[in-house]
Amino acid sequence: PAAVGTSLKRPTMTQTTTLTIAALHERVEAIFRNAGLNAVQAGALGRVIVAGERDACKSHGIFRIEGALRTVKAGKVKPDAVPELDLNEGSAIVKVNANGGFANPAFELGVPALAERARKLGIAALVINDCTHFSALWPEVEAVTNEGLAALVMCPSYATVAPTGGNKPLLGTNPFAFGWPRPDQSPYVFDFATSVAARGEIELHRRAGKQLPEGWAIDADGNPTTDPEAALAGAMLPFGGHKGSAIGTMIELLAGIMIGDLTSPEVLDYLGTTTLAPFHGELIIALSPEAFAKGRPGDPFARAEVLFDAIVGQGARLPSQRRFVARKKSETDGVTLTAAETEQLDRLLALGLDAIA
Repeated sequence: PAAVGTSLKRPTMTQTTTLTIAALHERVEAIFRNAGLNAVQAGALGRVIVAGERDACKSHGIFRIEGALRTVKAGKVKPDAVPELDLNEGSAIVKVNANGGFANPAFELGVPALAERARKLGIAALVINDCTHFSALWPEVEAVTNEGLAALVMCPSYATVAPTGGNKPLLGTNPFAFGWPRPDQSPYVFDFATSVAARGEIELHRRAGKQLPEGWAIDADGNPTTDPEAALAGAMLPFGGHKGSAIGTMIELLAGIMIGDLTSPEVLDYLGTTTLAPFHGELIIALSPEAFAKGRPGDPFARAEVLFDAIVGQGARLPSQRRFVARKKSETDGVTLTAAETEQLDRLLALGLDAIA
């Protein structure tokens, strides 16, 4: 367990603290347990938050703890939920009811069955219903690629993005992620919001007092803005104009309507605010490259490496490479937190839900 973790470097005049990955997980999980989450919920949330910090994804790391606790305090997620697995025998569809808890423990419960079904049938889907979505999708993609399978993962959010040509929030940021397993090395992974930027990035700009790049957002009147406050009160824009808008709509259909769960406008109606983690469903599709390529010449994994080598050979960078470099450094040197971040963790641990406004 995480309790074996120890600090690698004590606080100094540089005002930073470096923890092992295990020690950071111990601290984050303790915060959630102290706030009333059961072991199933707290453990899974701790793992995904620490993965964000480990990979230097600050917008999906400990920054997210407060939002999760705020959602618990508001009564919009069940801290003691235990997800239930429905194997749906004879079908390519595996279902997990999160029972009002966070998506992460529901996903962890469903992955082994998803992988077994995908290897057997060539393709399988995991449907998660009635969950509060939390953090990035790439940890989930990587859990599937670790099984030697390709993966597509998607979910809606709450209405914060205007469709191209529109002027009001309607679509969610609707993240979309893909992974391809690579033997003996890190997988090919991309994970992006179908908005120009993730909402967390706009919030980080607001906290830092920085203006947004042009083209990220519109204000409440539908006018372009670079002010993060105005953007949060208005709407974000899809990436790539009509292309991102169409992909965002596809995700509403596949990961909302098709799986019998909420769409982004319905999520916002349910929550009444964008300050809480969104409540909806999630769709994970796993594919076996060997099964699809069977009977055709060539090894699909070897052929994929030819493509990746050609991309890198042109001087281009594969997505997620920055994360993997940061991960390797964290595994060796630990995760460094600022004094403010350490103070915030200490405060959340001491006060629990009382720390949340």
